[in-house]
Amino acid sequence: MNRNELVAYADELLEVKLCKDYCPNGLQVEGRAEVRKIVSGVTASLALIEAACKAQADVLLVHHGYFWKSENPCIVGMKAHRITALLKSSINLLAYHLPLDIHPTLGNNRQFGDRLGIRWLGALAPEKLVNFGELPASLTSEEFANKLSLCCKRAPMHIASPQDQPIQKVAWCTGAAQGYLEAAAAMGVDAYVTGEVSEASFHMAKELGIHFFCAGHHATERFGVQALGEHLANTFSLQHEFIDLDNPV
Repeated sequence: MNRNELVAYADELLEVKLCKDYCPNGLQVEGRAEVRKIVSGVTASLALIEAACKAQADVLLVHHGYFWKSENPCIVGMKAHRITALLKSSINLLAYHLPLDIHPTLGNNRQFGDRLGIRWLGALAPEKLVNFGELPASLTSEEFANKLSLCCKRAPMHIASPQDQPIQKVAWCTGAAQGYLEAAAAMGVDAYVTGEVSEASFHMAKELGIHFFCAGHHATERFGVQALGEHLANTFSLQHEFIDLDNPV
């Protein structure tokens, strides 16, 4: 299919115009006009670009792309090597950040919660980044940690609440969202799950009386881009391959 039609559909599906973000969402680097195969992955690293080339991708679909507000806008060094590799291979780079996090069915947060078996109840306004819901039955903190390990393919860091209460009500936000710990605790949940941790998280979790789980930035954000890639492939009869490059962070 035509690249521009694919991009227009994805942009509308994820409502990118309604989302204020730290980077441009949508087509970031233009490649060939005809699309037959999509390769998806979490971050547009040089290793992922090289893997996409080997897989004969026409589109590389990622969650973490380029041109962040805080970065040097000049195309030099590492960024130059990455973009050169894309242009030489005529691969389109399609990146969706916050719009992919918050999408109600395909988003990172919803997909992550579904894989944990959490019944989704809502998302915290106004950003709608922090989701909340309930497990079918309460679990011990050890049982919930095991569930996270199976989902994320890595053992999470667990900061236990002083009471070590059973876990049934859960709030979560994939990626780097440890800053929402206090807001999550105010919702009355038993546990909060995100991808990263900071020094302050330990003290906050203890004082707020809530379990805190750090399950990995990369590990918690594998799922939205896979769901989007599969949706686009099924909608337009395209090939799709998810490539998961190891990242312990």
